Amino acid sequence: MKRIGNKPCKIMIQSSGKGMILQTLLIISLLGWVKCQESQSMTPEEKIAIRDQIIEMFDHAYGSYMKYAYPADELMPLSCRGRVRGQEPNRGDIDDSLGKFSLTLIDTLDTLVVLNKLDEFEDAVQKAVSDVRLDNDVVVSVFETNIRVLGGLLGAHVMADLLRQRGERMQWYQDELLHMAKELGHRLLPAFNTTSGLPYPKVNLRYGVLNPLSRTGTESDTCTACAGTMILEFAALSRLSGETVFEEHARKALDVLWDRRQRGSDLVGTVINIHNEEWVRRDSGVGAGIDSYYEYLMKAYILLGDNVFLERFNTHYSAIMKYISQPPLLLNVHMHNPTVSVRSWMDSLLAFFPGLQVLRGDLKPAIETHEMLYQVTKQHKFLPEAFTTEFRVHWGQHLLRPEFAESTYYLYKATGDPYYLRVGQSIVEKLNAYARVPCGFAAVQDVRTGTHEDRMDSFFLAEMFKYLYLLFSEKSELPIDIDDYIFTTEAHLLPVSLSTTKPPCPGNDTVRHLTLSETEQAVPIPQEEDLFTHSCPSLETLFPNNPSFAKTIRDGYKYLTGVGRAVHPLPIREIELPLHDNGMEPVEFLKSMGISLTPLNEIIVGDRKLHKEHKGVYRVKLVAELSQTPEEEEVVPHAVQLISPPFLGRTVLTAGPAKFGMDLTKQEHGVKGSILKASPYTACGPIDNAEELKGKIALALRGDCMFAAKARQLQEAGATGVIFIDHREGSNSEETPLFQMVGDGDSTDDITLPLVFVFSREGAMLTGALEEHQNVDVLLLPKERQLGHDKKEKPIGVNIKLRLAEEGELEDGTARGPTLEFVLEKEQFLIKEEDEEEFEHREQQQEFCTEAAKLRRTEQHSAGSSDCTNFDCGPDTNP
Repeated sequence: MKRIGNKPCKIMIQSSGKGMILQTLLIISLLGWVKCQESQSMTPEEKIAIRDQIIEMFDHAYGSYMKYAYPADELMPLSCRGRVRGQEPNRGDIDDSLGKFSLTLIDTLDTLVVLNKLDEFEDAVQKAVSDVRLDNDVVVSVFETNIRVLGGLLGAHVMADLLRQRGERMQWYQDELLHMAKELGHRLLPAFNTTSGLPYPKVNLRYGVLNPLSRTGTESDTCTACAGTMILEFAALSRLSGETVFEEHARKALDVLWDRRQRGSDLVGTVINIHNEEWVRRDSGVGAGIDSYYEYLMKAYILLGDNVFLERFNTHYSAIMKYISQPPLLLNVHMHNPTVSVRSWMDSLLAFFPGLQVLRGDLKPAIETHEMLYQVTKQHKFLPEAFTTEFRVHWGQHLLRPEFAESTYYLYKATGDPYYLRVGQSIVEKLNAYARVPCGFAAVQDVRTGTHEDRMDSFFLAEMFKYLYLLFSEKSELPIDIDDYIFTTEAHLLPVSLSTTKPPCPGNDTVRHLTLSETEQAVPIPQEEDLFTHSCPSLETLFPNNPSFAKTIRDGYKYLTGVGRAVHPLPIREIELPLHDNGMEPVEFLKSMGISLTPLNEIIVGDRKLHKEHKGVYRVKLVAELSQTPEEEEVVPHAVQLISPPFLGRTVLTAGPAKFGMDLTKQEHGVKGSILKASPYTACGPIDNAEELKGKIALALRGDCMFAAKARQLQEAGATGVIFIDHREGSNSEETPLFQMVGDGDSTDDITLPLVFVFSREGAMLTGALEEHQNVDVLLLPKERQLGHDKKEKPIGVNIKLRLAEEGELEDGTARGPTLEFVLEKEQFLIKEEDEEEFEHREQQQEFCTEAAKLRRTEQHSAGSSDCTNFDCGPDTNP
């Protein structure tokens, strides 16, 4: 009996009188398989060492928060201080997670229990009970507050109650955390005061939504995940407190989203209007904006035992696998036309989806997508916030998100494959190598440069360390039975026993309170069922007698990004030379022919026997015909030039363009105007200072809503242009690549304003100039056309068309202009670009040698008696 991970595997080989050869082959195959497994396996000692390292990392992060930041919401790891809302520069909607309620402490409470830090847990609970207030006059995100704070309080209450029942500690605890959770739940309820039942995206903890003092309530849209990720926390709160109102509201929101699905595709959009229930953004995927809606349908069934949620999840899942899943990719589509992908990039939040597929029992696509994500981390160290279908960086930020670690944990528990332990080990090593700083762990501003950002979000402690620790721990080593709990989307622990020990609250059956027509809509259309539509995953059923099934699936995606691919010398004689121009870049064009280019000083001469096998290797000369190519789409740098006194054009700020609105490259003299801050600064609602803004260029802060939505609000207010300013503190054009702003997925033809984007540091210069001088005029234009800027010749892009020179062509001088000389000789490759002068020199040399050759033939002299012995006159001169 051989044990692979947690799975016992019997290996039996029988021999017969005539089967000795077969037996030998089986043994050889088995030895090969065992060797492969051993290369990925991990000893118990290694697992313990990595687990200890994870604990040390957690101590460093949590200890830094408690030392430098508590009671602030978050730690600023580069500044070694706490982030207090209102005392740091506004970051837009990112700051809506902060409610002055010691966010990181509450989000981390049940992590302390999982990591068996029970003394620290008791101390932290005492701090939360005595120090945390929930009635602050601050506007917070309903979604973030629910999953982080309400979920954190409930998970910590469940842990505290469990420890109290054991009689070993927490004997003083009297459900204080549950009382706090109930208070917070009531403070979130005003957000559900809409005609549709979909919640407002924000709420004031003290004044609610509609109160004149609330400073919120003007929002009309919310994301699908924002409205659909309430059921676990709200239902648990109802079951634990006995107050049905929470679960009722969460179920109602889910009913609306289900009812508004596109009936033809069974997909939902990304953003919906909370008043008229119309979709605002109709792109559909499994990443940002939708992700946890699908997750909570599945987990609501697990937690509450209500079959309605499973039926809805299965319906959506079938649609996802039909339209969105293009293994190993997961690409957004239009919910009304799902056969067309709407973008060529993916966001990092979809990394949770393989873990959800494991819960569904669909392991093959889970393994495929996870392997793709792992290859991306190999290429970029971390998952970029967004990356293209060619696995290039689309948005380089990495916020220490835990979704990839989450899926790694689920896949290891499902397969027992030690490969996923190695993946987890790589996560640990990269965090230590590239994110660790003296005061904690810092987010990465751009994975291409490795620069840090002064933030450590609370989910890093709530989720990342929990999943990593569990990945390297055996069940017997944990202080709780982890199988008794379901993870929320923030990895808080809720007991699956809620559905049995806490009966459903009266009136919480989804179908019971609907009208007849609504009931018909609520019941899912029957879907074609598969093996796991109504049952749990089973490896024996999925992959009988095949313990290496995961490796077999992964191998097809092992070199997806090209990282780690073994280099094998190509047979020299098998090179094919396509004689047409296909528009590829020169180096890529040569690579497509099987030609690898290596500087001569880097070539290491290998086994000479390899070269002896290829006879007839000749020096070949190719003539390149150069033609100007259409330029690839690129980000054209724009500029905001300050032209009023005292600047007079000397201050020029680099800006990024937009893919919609006025095309500044077609405006000969740019667009001039005075600048003024929009109010509200994010420009996501009606503009309060429209009269003052009319005829001016508006300054608006990034965040809270789409660029297109801001542009429409400001255009309606009468602005003549918009400068968007990044909300990420410290971002600047020197360290962060420019990007083009994109629309909201719908037509943006109605937007005619010139739009540019500047990073935070450049934006601070603009706002600082405005505060100091009140009246500041700027010019918006492409950077190369800024006033006082000498125009430079633009490099010419070329396609290279290669062909063999005709007999005598070079002697006749027909091949003029720049050429490429491509030399294939034993033990070396050489490509050399020649300028016109060198070409003429070689042409003269060629003519000299040609005449010498004629003379030799005439006089029948030997090759060695030629007068041109100092020139290259050998027989390989001719092509």
